[in-house]
Amino acid sequence: MTNETPPDLLTVSRLATPIGTALIVSDEAEVLRAFNWTDYEAAVRGWLAKRYAASRVVDGGTPAGLAEAFERYFAGDAQALNAVRWRAVGTPFQLQIWTLLTAIPPGETISYGELARRAGRPTASRASGAANGRNPLALVVPCHRVIGASGALTGYAGGMARKEWLLKHERAAVLARLAA
Repeated sequence: MTNETPPDLLTVSRLATPIGTALIVSDEAEVLRAFNWTDYEAAVRGWLAKRYAASRVVDGGTPAGLAEAFERYFAGDAQALNAVRWRAVGTPFQLQIWTLLTAIPPGETISYGELARRAGRPTASRASGAANGRNPLALVVPCHRVIGASGALTGYAGGMARKEWLLKHERAAVLARLAA
């Protein structure tokens, strides 16, 4: 989760999900480098060209381990993405925010202000919101779990309908697990 030497090769793959086709970018070690929806493929490819200019980008299949984790998540295992290995390119503050996002349990939400507080910068809710919005690993780094101070659903790069679906899906999965 640091700004290290870029990988030689990145593979862009697609995976059908209940809320659209996912765009998955992984490196040679099958580490996730980006996740978004094919609706935003042009933006993802532009981001890759900027952040990973030295890497060769090819289309290919989704690595089996990543495909399995996403399939388990969408089948109702809200914890399945916790084991996905990922690396991101960002500023130290962005990396801190993205790491903090992974500590929000499935089925729970926090506000942008709470995210800033957890980062040790209680007056930086806008900056934490901006870092949240630049998250290149939607879903795995669960930026959808951040909501407005009023409890209202606010901004999600994948679209508000997806954010609402993901939060309902995770809550249902958590409740089912507790009931079992």
